[in-house]
Amino acid sequence: MRSDTPGLHHVTGIVGDAQTAVDFYSGMLGLRLVVRTVNFEDILQHHLYFGDAAGTPGTVLTHFADPYGESGRVGHPQIGSVAFVVPDGALEYWRDRLVAHDVAVSGPDDRFGERVIRFADPAGTRLELVGGSSERIDAAGVDPWIDGPVPAANAIRGLYGVSTLSINPYATASTLETLGFEYVTERDDRVRYRASGARATVVDVLDREASFGREGTGTIHHVAVRVDAETDLYEWRELFDDRGYDVSRVKDRHFFHSLYVREPGGILFELATETDGLASSRGSTPAGDSLFLPEWFERDRDLIESQLPELTLPETDVGDR
Repeated sequence: MRSDTPGLHHVTGIVGDAQTAVDFYSGMLGLRLVVRTVNFEDILQHHLYFGDAAGTPGTVLTHFADPYGESGRVGHPQIGSVAFVVPDGALEYWRDRLVAHDVAVSGPDDRFGERVIRFADPAGTRLELVGGSSERIDAAGVDPWIDGPVPAANAIRGLYGVSTLSINPYATASTLETLGFEYVTERDDRVRYRASGARATVVDVLDREASFGREGTGTIHHVAVRVDAETDLYEWRELFDDRGYDVSRVKDRHFFHSLYVREPGGILFELATETDGLASSRGSTPAGDSLFLPEWFERDRDLIESQLPELTLPETDVGDR
């Protein structure tokens, strides 16, 4: 019998230049480049996975790097923004760090009793940092990347949640409830839903006017939620198919198995299986230090590597902390 999701698995966006993304997410935000691989639907594009030390589900933001892609436009129906959680006392550190690197920052603002700062990555992806209580952070059990450029006391502790811009907020809310999210509260045009797990549990449904979005660099492609096992995916697929949703077959993503469902509000959800961590599924290869390819692409390695730009991991600059 399928079980409710405990929270988010990962969020995937689209950027332009892969090296710029590495510099920002690893060098600036202090997330570990857990996996450097390719877009399984377009093997001549990088797919970069950033997260905690192990790539724990619930900490991971991934990006397709399309150097020739057009700029996107945030609007309906898309994920409007993605939020990370940091210790509440670290928000001032982060505001100062971002401003010192010429990143425009808004806030801190109050949102449902929590402090939030807002900014964007170089591609324009809308990002947030939410101050979390020590109790909630400890319960999440996430180990930050201690060898990175951000001191552990201030480091990002994983995903907090996402905000959706749905063409039908009621339908999106219904899908969330089907997945196991529960209504928490609402204020103005923001309705909060929360899953029952210890990390990456929040989805805010925004009921506001917005233009229609355009997929491209600076936009979020999809949000994934966690499920226990591959067998659950087949049950979820049957349920969504019976309801007439646009749902994919179950796919082998090497690091996990998953399926995609486009719910009636237009938001693309992925359901992905739990793992101990993306890094643990790759054997002894150092995270991000080389290009990982699943066995079915390995025979094309020479071609793929000849077409992808070389990437340099940021050095840890203790003085910049």
